[in-house]
Amino acid sequence: MIDEFLTIFLDGAIYASWLFIVALGLTFVFGVLKILNIAHGGIYALGAYSSATLVPIFYSLGMPDQLVFVTMLISALAVAIVITPIMERGILRRFYGQDEVLIVLVTYAIYLVLEDVQKIIWGMNSLYVSEPRELLGALEFGSLYYVGYDLALIGLAIFCGLFLWLVLNKTKSGKIVLAVIHNPEISGCMGVNINKVYLAAFFVGAFLAALAGSFTAPLISVQVGISVAVVIESFAVVIIGGLGSIPGAVIGALIIGMARAACVHKLPEAEIFIMYFCMAGMLIFRPKGLFQGAQARKI
Repeated sequence: MIDEFLTIFLDGAIYASWLFIVALGLTFVFGVLKILNIAHGGIYALGAYSSATLVPIFYSLGMPDQLVFVTMLISALAVAIVITPIMERGILRRFYGQDEVLIVLVTYAIYLVLEDVQKIIWGMNSLYVSEPRELLGALEFGSLYYVGYDLALIGLAIFCGLFLWLVLNKTKSGKIVLAVIHNPEISGCMGVNINKVYLAAFFVGAFLAALAGSFTAPLISVQVGISVAVVIESFAVVIIGGLGSIPGAVIGALIIGMARAACVHKLPEAEIFIMYFCMAGMLIFRPKGLFQGAQARKI
């Protein structure tokens, strides 16, 4: 009984970890730019593809094994550096302040373009890059053995969440971002360069999506279509937790992760539906999520 509970808990935490990193970028971009970025899943896929491409090159050069994680980090950073000016400065900046539905359609169009870019560059064949997952060995929990790399993803998720929270709440740059989130017009009047804040926020969101893709590449078969599930699942997380809320992304990812793990072990036929069930229940009882932002009172 204890082993079964521990299995569900660890499986749920591992699944929630990479999902939280993706959702963290999505909810942060929404909080600052007020756009729901459908293309976020496409950036995740680019991160996975770039990692699956660079890691074999890394091993062919005979570099020390431990540096492969640096290579995966660099691959995610490269995706964010390339994609941010194209998407934010080249496309999205033209639509700020316009109808939300229009912006969603624009980001969906970008998502479709990114899908085709993946096909053009990498083709339709699957990529496998399992070597990094073997480097950290296995850890024992009672009678259970877990791959150390999988558990390290939990630590990566905790680090990303805490680091972003500390930057926002304990640094001058973070205070500026929070000011823009609460009132961009007044922030602009006080001398804040709103365009630079938007660019930096989009870069952070893109980097987090690519980072999640890069570090989950060793766990999956990297192939066309992996972004679809990620988009849906990350939306479910931010809907449950509340758009723009970092604590909400934590709770939302844990709810989805634990619910999915419980279904896998206890009720496999419900695995496909449990995420939608959780999301639908939240929309019925708390349409704005668990962590609702403060709303201006109309007088």
